[in-house]
Amino acid sequence: MLGIGGILPAVAGITRAELCPWRIDRFALLTCFHMFGSGSTGQTMTFDPTLAMIRFGTGLGPRFAPPPSAVRMMSDLRGEDDMAQAFPVAGFATVEPSHAALIWINRQTRAARDTPSEEAAQAARQQLRALIGPARRTTHLAMLARAVDAPHGLRERLVAFWADHFTVIRRSSETAHLVGAFVEDAIRPHVAGRFSDMLRAVVTHPMMLLYLEQFRSIGPGSQRGRRRNAGLNENLARELLELHLLGVDGSYDQRDVRELAELLTGMTYGPQRGFYYDPARAEPGAETVLGRTFGADATLENVLAAMDDLARLPETVAHLARKMAVHFVADDPPADLVAAMTAAFDDRGDLGDLTNAMLAHPAAWAATRQKVRRPQEFITAALRALGVTGAEILRATNGDYRRLLTRPLRIMGQPWQEPPGPDGWPERAEDWIIPQGVAGRISWAMQAPIRIRPALPDPRDFVRDALGDLATEDVIFAANAAESRQDGVGVVLASAAFQRR
Repeated sequence: MLGIGGILPAVAGITRAELCPWRIDRFALLTCFHMFGSGSTGQTMTFDPTLAMIRFGTGLGPRFAPPPSAVRMMSDLRGEDDMAQAFPVAGFATVEPSHAALIWINRQTRAARDTPSEEAAQAARQQLRALIGPARRTTHLAMLARAVDAPHGLRERLVAFWADHFTVIRRSSETAHLVGAFVEDAIRPHVAGRFSDMLRAVVTHPMMLLYLEQFRSIGPGSQRGRRRNAGLNENLARELLELHLLGVDGSYDQRDVRELAELLTGMTYGPQRGFYYDPARAEPGAETVLGRTFGADATLENVLAAMDDLARLPETVAHLARKMAVHFVADDPPADLVAAMTAAFDDRGDLGDLTNAMLAHPAAWAATRQKVRRPQEFITAALRALGVTGAEILRATNGDYRRLLTRPLRIMGQPWQEPPGPDGWPERAEDWIIPQGVAGRISWAMQAPIRIRPALPDPRDFVRDALGDLATEDVIFAANAAESRQDGVGVVLASAAFQRR
């Protein structure tokens, strides 16, 4: 029998000096991940149930039968959102502690400085702030439970994709628990609906207005702008054009950014009122964006109509179609796949149609797996392969939550809901195959499963539970040769075959 030191080089190519020394650079790590190819041979060009779970879902597992067809996957996607009902997540209007309460207690604390009530005010503030961490943890565990319990997980993957597309990042510790509320309100209800509806929900959500500081933007020629000598904040307008609609290479210029920023000026947020439109802040007159002129009247209806129009631009449609193909299929997706997705999406602007066109195209089922699972996807897939249930996820202790989830995610390079910038997480494999990240994955694979499942499955069975018919001879051999169940399960999860989708 091989010890763990002999198995890992055969599977992940990480520890044996002559194969992949730890004094490694980016090229060496890429060599490690590519040592045995993609984990597949040949070119499957029709629906594949195993790929359906791995490439377009949240992973294989002993609790789930793969879907029989892409038609069934789309039927489930367009149907009831059972996971949201099973594991509810609070939206912005109901999350506790509310943003309004946090703002109020901060004001009360400032007002109490150097007064006899200062100590009591500080204590009340700390008591309220102490609820933020548990609220964030509850949301994270509920979202993970959804991904673990979902029959195939397409909806969960789409939610993650669109939440990344419309990235929102906390600006302070007091809004850390509100990012999940944004996803629940603005993203999840629309992943199989019209993109214009999602766009409307995003640009009017308090968290987007807070993150991109739209609440600070005032039309210079508006009633309030003239009185206060205030000006524009172009953040939201710029990110809409550069990231959310046209892409970084889109055919817009600084004038388009400024005119769109002027159009958006009436949109604001107040802790007590939530989102609202304030005509006194809105820049008067018509605005021209990308050659299109939008209403002279300062009304929310005109802003939303402009969003609808920009959502249907051919350039927007093409950008979104390619971005989805890049995320799910390949860093450089086939042109005919992107063209088919663009044509289907252009018809009605329906995100369900966009997803269906991807699943219906032969290129979506190519056996070569070019994408690398991001850390959150990796851990989710591992939990599914181990047979963990959503109910077990919710029962995780604070210690296990930090030890088995949040700390490893940070080490692997994807701290939860903390992407590096407004463009979200990187897509290309080489951005994830870096020394610390790979080391974190291997460490988690070898140490976490025994903590999660003290009675680990037989590795000879587990390799099939985790990889199905995509298990390579190398991984099967390593699982069979392991000296212990912990070693066998670990090398399966650490393998390139499991890391890829």
